[in-house]
Amino acid sequence: MMWDMILIAACTACVLSAVLMYVRTSRILSGIEKMLDDAVNGTFSEEHFTEGRLSRLEAQMYRFLSAQRVALSQTHAEHDSIKTLISDISHQTKTPVANILLYTQLLREVPELCGQAEKIAEQIEGQAGKLHFLLDALIKTSRLENGIVHVAPKDNRVRALLEALDFADTAEQKGVSYQLEPGPEVSAVFDFKWTLEALSNIVDNAVKYTPAGGKVTVRVRVYEMFVCIDVADEGIGISEEESAKIFTRFYRSPRVYDEKGVGIGLYVAREIVRQQGGYIRVRSAVGEGAVFSVFLQR
Repeated sequence: MMWDMILIAACTACVLSAVLMYVRTSRILSGIEKMLDDAVNGTFSEEHFTEGRLSRLEAQMYRFLSAQRVALSQTHAEHDSIKTLISDISHQTKTPVANILLYTQLLREVPELCGQAEKIAEQIEGQAGKLHFLLDALIKTSRLENGIVHVAPKDNRVRALLEALDFADTAEQKGVSYQLEPGPEVSAVFDFKWTLEALSNIVDNAVKYTPAGGKVTVRVRVYEMFVCIDVADEGIGISEEESAKIFTRFYRSPRVYDEKGVGIGLYVAREIVRQQGGYIRVRSAVGEGAVFSVFLQR
């Protein structure tokens, strides 16, 4: 009888111990879950928890989240500093460069200007124009990379986007045939302004690298989940090893060093399309032109 009572007591103690362990474990897990939820929602605060009330594991989690909160605060501060810096650069450089361009244009209109001086003024104007373009490209790229520029995709007509491309005169001046094939009336989800910029960068390259007598074609293909805009040219083409490099910043093929540009247009185009859930593909071979395909979500 005594042994039965001892056995019952032991079993009861085991059950109570298991219940207490379960309650304690549940409390610890609930505390950690609460910390993580507050951290995700941005409401985590030191006043919510104290080390004296928490287990060692909870205390470690608390210290980790506190460090993460400090790091996040520093990131926001750095991001604000970058915004201010970009704004200052944009403001401080636009006026001097614009003035240089203006003065060189005025200088070239002086009747008494000799041939050599006129040539120098023309070179200054050309270099100032390149500097102006480079600064705009760098500022735009920095804004994209730091999230300062936010694309706002919404339902837009693809045909309106293609009709906004203004390259007919540029192509004609170079002796290149520019053909627009908008296809069926279809909509896609994209930011009209920024997607136009991305597409313009691609078409500009197509016209630039297509020789006189060649053709640039812009056409649309419709899929179930995407609308594809193809920009096909008859230019110099892209080698297989260069296909992975052309979307990186400042990359320029040795074969096009004499052409205008800084090697940033395709990089900006890819970033704009990527931020909208789309992507860009390229098919090409040296001497056979290239086809850049921009996929936009329907």
